[in-house]
Amino acid sequence: MTRANRPATLNRSVLASTGALLTAGGGLVVAVHSGWLDHPGTGPGLVPGTAAPPAWVVWTVIVGAVVLGLLCLRWLIAQFSRMPKPVSWHLDPEPSTGDTVLSSKTVAAAVAADIQSYTDVEHAGAWLTGPHTAPRLHLSVTAAPDADITDLRRRIRDDAVAQLGRALQTDQITVGLELRVATADRRARLH
Repeated sequence: MTRANRPATLNRSVLASTGALLTAGGGLVVAVHSGWLDHPGTGPGLVPGTAAPPAWVVWTVIVGAVVLGLLCLRWLIAQFSRMPKPVSWHLDPEPSTGDTVLSSKTVAAAVAADIQSYTDVEHAGAWLTGPHTAPRLHLSVTAAPDADITDLRRRIRDDAVAQLGRALQTDQITVGLELRVATADRRARLH
């Protein structure tokens, strides 16, 4: 992610807290059930009677808490790796001429550097996925507050994407563009 997203940050914080509380609660139940901790007070219970619940109830609560906690933590971890992983492309179709291997991460870095060199761009990020004959380009661009957005989009399409197509010898590039405008009082954060 290229910028702080307050609702998403709150969402992740609540999920992480919920996962940690459920995991800790499950651990406490296991500790009490195993005898590592003393049983809670002997005052009036939540339910009538003084008999302990059946063992299957305790184990069901433990398993449910652990599974829910792990699912919350798994979702939280997935949020930090939202972009696709880079792939390696083999560009020479004939084995007699050798084998050229190119990482999509290297190509994406060149596209991002090209776009970031534009005068109206404060930050650019790029990710490439798919085969080199029909790649998918994901762009995240932060424009200056006074940028002409229409002109910037045209320049990205006609210059950067067209140059990428010529370099990869393809005209089938699917482009996803996330375009943000930096405010005058808060500049884009570089990552």
